[in-house]
Amino acid sequence: MITPTRICFIRHGETDWNVTKRIQGQTDIALSETGHAQALAMAFNAAHYDFSTIYSSDLIRSSATAQMLATRCELEVQLLPKLSERNYGIFQGCTAAEGALKYPAAYAHYVARDLNYDFETGESLLHFAARVAEAVDFMVRHHNGQTLAVITHAGVLDIIYRKATGRPLHTPRDFVIPNCALNWFRFDGQGWHLEAWDDHRHLTKVLMESAE
Repeated sequence: MITPTRICFIRHGETDWNVTKRIQGQTDIALSETGHAQALAMAFNAAHYDFSTIYSSDLIRSSATAQMLATRCELEVQLLPKLSERNYGIFQGCTAAEGALKYPAAYAHYVARDLNYDFETGESLLHFAARVAEAVDFMVRHHNGQTLAVITHAGVLDIIYRKATGRPLHTPRDFVIPNCALNWFRFDGQGWHLEAWDDHRHLTKVLMESAE
């Protein structure tokens, strides 16, 4: 019998590359001072929920954010590499404007959200979406009926939001994904369901503006 599993997905705290709109992908960038403040504010708020387990991407901006929540909840962080950000290949380290100048053909694929393009050394959107689905299926299978916290990345949240709301992968993003906001989903035998999105009341006194 499948009992619904609730997962609170949380984007990591801000990094300096977020501020400069530089594409991080799987480049391992640490939290900025603002990112640390966001993560601490999130941890104080989210710790009130009765999480059974805390999962995180293995990238430092995610795992450092997760550790602040884990400390408050007296839990260990479980690293799950399948929760890492999409690998943007040759675009990693570039801003969109720089990418357009250096790699105009790749930029055209980027803007079009080409499902099969992998940025030469990276990961296609279809492959990335399948990896995210595998991560979610793993957590739901091993935590039937439990409530989890998952600290991850904007790209991962984009995939999960789209699947839960029926938005196609190739369409432009029409929703925000702030750093350290709480986003609640329910998973059961009937599918993926969005319960609440972008709860950032705990961040009202912390700078939130950032790019993917």
